[in-house]
Amino acid sequence: MNQASFAAALLDPDLPCPAGLTVWNGSDPTRRLAVHRNNVVVSLVDALADTFPVTQQLVGEDFFRAMARAFVLQSPPTSPVMVFYGEALPDFIADFGPAQALPCLADMARLEMARVRACHAADAPLLTQAGIDMALSHAGRVDELRLVCHPSVALCQSRHAVVSLWAAHQDEAQLDQLASLDLAQPESALVLRQALDVVVVPVPHGAAQFTQALLAHQGLAQAAAHAVAADAHFNLTETLRLLLAQGAITSIFQPPGDAP
Repeated sequence: MNQASFAAALLDPDLPCPAGLTVWNGSDPTRRLAVHRNNVVVSLVDALADTFPVTQQLVGEDFFRAMARAFVLQSPPTSPVMVFYGEALPDFIADFGPAQALPCLADMARLEMARVRACHAADAPLLTQAGIDMALSHAGRVDELRLVCHPSVALCQSRHAVVSLWAAHQDEAQLDQLASLDLAQPESALVLRQALDVVVVPVPHGAAQFTQALLAHQGLAQAAAHAVAADAHFNLTETLRLLLAQGAITSIFQPPGDAP
């Protein structure tokens, strides 16, 4: 018996018990493997439930665990580091037939995974007013400046009201607002870590597109043009004020090639 055959049998109940597997007391290894298999799958499903609590609340524990079990059997962990296990679950949900009745479910899972990534992202010093003043004083053309986002920054953009839906599930007192929530309303959110807390900040579509362009290393003018093309109501001044207030920007610089 080798590790590969044991690992395959551990997550596939249709495979036979690997040859050479024995039990110390001489009992049936097939039955013992079945018990171990169940314990492994249950522990992985538990891990997914911890990572995606609102996703589970939306469909109920029984449905979520059945869906998560199907995911575990199809996509077992490939790393001993379990904190990011489930990164592929949102795409799995999007293609999971029984979940199609709730089209916002995959985006909710994406939002919850973004929070996990933000929680474990690297630290970075916050941009101070002195840093802003220095960058501007040494800049040639302001529109050529590059803004660097905090490592924890991510965007959640959905055709559904997943941001409001997630927020409502953070406080039982707000759950009564769900009846009036229009799930067909597109929403976007900035996800990032502030000190030890991960925050989800609702932002207009244009601000989300602007931030996405910054994450793609586009310059200030290019990012602003991208945002205006996506949202005619985009306001650059308000968006910059929001990003700076939330600690989403860590530095401002002008690439050497853009210097006058």
